[in-house]
Amino acid sequence: MRMRVAAALAALLCASWAAAAAAQKYNAFFNFGDSITDTGNLCTNGKPSQITFTQPPYGETYFGTPTCRCCDGRVIVDFLSTKFGLPFLPPSKSTSADFKKGANMAITGATAMDAPFFRSLGLSDKIWNNGPISFQLQWFQQIASSVCGQDCKSYLANSLFVFGEFGGNDYNAMLFGNYNTDQASTYTPQIVSTIAAGVEKLVALGAKDVVVPGVLPIGCFPIYLTLYGTSNSGDYDGLGCLKKFNDLSTNHNNQLKAQIASLQAKYPSARIMYADFYSGVYDMVRSPGSYGFSTAFQTCCGAGAGKFNYQNSARCGMSGAAACSNPAAHLSWDGIHLTEAAYKQITDGWLSGAYCSPAILHS
Repeated sequence: MRMRVAAALAALLCASWAAAAAAQKYNAFFNFGDSITDTGNLCTNGKPSQITFTQPPYGETYFGTPTCRCCDGRVIVDFLSTKFGLPFLPPSKSTSADFKKGANMAITGATAMDAPFFRSLGLSDKIWNNGPISFQLQWFQQIASSVCGQDCKSYLANSLFVFGEFGGNDYNAMLFGNYNTDQASTYTPQIVSTIAAGVEKLVALGAKDVVVPGVLPIGCFPIYLTLYGTSNSGDYDGLGCLKKFNDLSTNHNNQLKAQIASLQAKYPSARIMYADFYSGVYDMVRSPGSYGFSTAFQTCCGAGAGKFNYQNSARCGMSGAAACSNPAAHLSWDGIHLTEAAYKQITDGWLSGAYCSPAILHS
């Protein structure tokens, strides 16, 4: 009986989402970010073989071939595009794409901060791709001027924007460059202020609906658990995640939420939405079975078996790595990024408001 009621409620919820999406029309959809939502910017000049995610089994679940998405299939922006009846976002660096319905500025390796910031910290060698917020905003403005001409404000006011997440690669550069989490957190105000300034720039250009995701609970990710795992049980929380790394993420997100609240107060005619990436993933770690996952920590595509199935020297797409038979049963795809199934769950939470404040869908 309870199963029938749950199924009926799920069907009702889906129907209400469909109705809301049908009523909520957007001219276009523009995305900014890093490898979590990159749909091909790093591969517009071909698929370099040294980049692991250009190799099988990436893309196997939906596309049947690597698409330069760091996933087994679709990512969040693909599900959002489908929900609003828009085409999958073309990468902004494409020379042949039609951008009238939107574009994706996200590029793998992107940071919030510019190259001089990392140079000042002695971390230039940790940033391998130069596509920070400032560059992505330039790419967007070039596209916008070509598709909306003199009436951009009206066009952008009826478009959806997702800005981020940003910050993850900034912290990666520091942590992989031998900064500890306390040292990295001292730069959080600069990182968050840069994100907020980017959002404000979009609003000034005419954006009205802007989703701003926070960073993820990196202490729950196989790459961090493998590289920074310890024998001290006090370093872990009750779920088995590394506390100090999650504290870094939480601090970032709390500061970002405060900045978003200030921006919302300053621009009351805009909807500036905080997308809670952290809670969405952490809830799946807490109760993987509730989301259809058999494991929270074991990477689907990797090597080494064990609890995490992650080896830095045999990452997904490299010799020695292999994919599991059922990616949909895993939260983690390659130890760094999530599976299509996980991204679908997160997208639903952003749309409904479970993991987004306010919800993307509105009456």
